[in-house]
Amino acid sequence: RVERANLVPAHHDTSLPRLIFSHNRIILALYICVNQLTHRSPPITIAPMRILLTNDDGIFAPGLAAIYKKLTALGDVTVVAPSSSRSGASHSVTFNRPFVCSKVEIQGQFTGYSVDGSPADCVKLAVFELCKEPIDLLVSGINNGANTGINIYYSGTVAAAMEGIFLKIPSVAMSLAWEETDMDFELAAEHCFDIIQKILPVSSDSVININIPHLSRGKPKGVRIVPQSHECFHEYFECRTNEQGQTLYQLAGGQHRPEEILTDTVSIADGFITITPLSPGRLDTKQTKKLKKIKFV
Repeated sequence: RVERANLVPAHHDTSLPRLIFSHNRIILALYICVNQLTHRSPPITIAPMRILLTNDDGIFAPGLAAIYKKLTALGDVTVVAPSSSRSGASHSVTFNRPFVCSKVEIQGQFTGYSVDGSPADCVKLAVFELCKEPIDLLVSGINNGANTGINIYYSGTVAAAMEGIFLKIPSVAMSLAWEETDMDFELAAEHCFDIIQKILPVSSDSVININIPHLSRGKPKGVRIVPQSHECFHEYFECRTNEQGQTLYQLAGGQHRPEEILTDTVSIADGFITITPLSPGRLDTKQTKKLKKIKFV
């Protein structure tokens, strides 16, 4: 029982109630400490992330293997990727035929699901059939070649990540600028993994599109958060005739057209790692407002 000093008559010695009050506070503090020691809560454990890894270069591509080894530090990684290169497949899906899915061994280090379909097919199949638990993070890449500017629209790598966003899964696309010499995907994976660690948790509202510059030119100069370029490349077709006398056309291209603003294509050419959030919505709000003013009926 705690004695309250304000209830003691004025002519009484108040030292005793104060002593009792102080004594009881000590007993209460000791009780709390003992209770916490004898009734400790179990230690908090963080469950490993469930990660889906895909690409558009094919399940045996070196970029996929390089980032796989890094992602295992975050959790359990399930690989579902095209059986062969589907670069430039964009967001195509296979609906006019069934496709084969088989389990394969990759570089003698891990297994994955090889799918005779597009990158978007791989994501759909993984989510609806192959992965028994919800996916915490989708990673697409590391692509053999940068996915910046208008190439984003052609990219199967970015499309796979965007499919993840459609399915409410946090998604990241990764690419390394193409070079004629051997490309260092192991070093690119280090850069990509460092960025992933810094941006976690990732939102499921937009794709985080990461591009690594030419590593043969030295260490990246830094990281830039930049918008997507909408300028085109200098494109042309190479024409030739085959042995049957048929005319063949091969799409070719050169440098990106110059720009006045700082974009992903400009920044990666300058030696910077680029990060560009990509939204699934493509609505032109200005044009929508103009069209609403027109009386169509």
